[in-house]
Amino acid sequence: MLGPNFRVGKKIGSGNFGELRLGKNLYTNEDVAIKLEPANTRAPQLYLEYRFYQLLGHSVGVPKCYYFGSCGKYNGLVLELLGPSLEDLFDMCGRRFSLKTVCMCAIQLITRLEYVHSKHIVYRDIKPENFLVGRRSLHGDSTIHIIDFGLSKEYIDPETNKHIPYRERKSLTGTARYMSINTHLGKEQSRRDDLEACGHMLIYFLRGSLPWQGLKADNLKQRYQMIGDTKIQTPIDVLCKGFPTEVATYLRYCRSLDFYEEPDYPYLRQLWWDIFKREQFKDDGIYDWTKRAPSTKSKPLLDAVPTQGANYRIK
Repeated sequence: MLGPNFRVGKKIGSGNFGELRLGKNLYTNEDVAIKLEPANTRAPQLYLEYRFYQLLGHSVGVPKCYYFGSCGKYNGLVLELLGPSLEDLFDMCGRRFSLKTVCMCAIQLITRLEYVHSKHIVYRDIKPENFLVGRRSLHGDSTIHIIDFGLSKEYIDPETNKHIPYRERKSLTGTARYMSINTHLGKEQSRRDDLEACGHMLIYFLRGSLPWQGLKADNLKQRYQMIGDTKIQTPIDVLCKGFPTEVATYLRYCRSLDFYEEPDYPYLRQLWWDIFKREQFKDDGIYDWTKRAPSTKSKPLLDAVPTQGANYRIK
């Protein structure tokens, strides 16, 4: 048991900082997700993540956080059980999303990041695995949720109420494939970096892959260097070739932002709405994955209870 009413169930995922288990709220009979980390870990993250969920409160696209406490030799965090990640859905849809689906994803993702930033938090770990749709059984698979705040950081100092200072020579935080160029250069991350990384992820969905994927290197440090160099050397027009001009405009805008600057979120959303309207897409909430039934041979991506950790990724 975790707390007075959460029963810890079978393991459905694991990572560097612990494991993910299915759980049950015995009072309501509701399925939940439970993240566990060893209580004696050198770098505890779950309490920090719990604190961020408390700061975020209840909002569309933010999973409900039910409980944090100890469970034997572990710390446990109880969260709303969600559906598959955008990476899982990307695989299911043949590793390419339609322009319509990417536009609808972009509008939701910018809105999620705007909300996180409004709570003085910079996310710092943009990747498709960290964005989950709701469960299909609850008719929630058109809402994208942002999860896993283990690498997040407050960019407004709560004591001084001032923006954190600009710094350089920082170690890399995040996922190299999507992170901003400034992050590769060792610069402190702020709101602009979340939005640029989001742009890289959206282009990944449109293209199917990014030019800096699959680079061969002798070690991780060299590989990160090569990824960063390739990002810098790839012109935005080349990266966005064949797609509406607004895609390149989005990335240019994000890369032009100052470290302290507040992004114009409505402008960024409007870029994707402009594509949506010009292409005469129907605003019906139907995504590429909405029309697809999960294969019986693969893991049950859109079932209420996944078996292979499709729900919460633990780093």
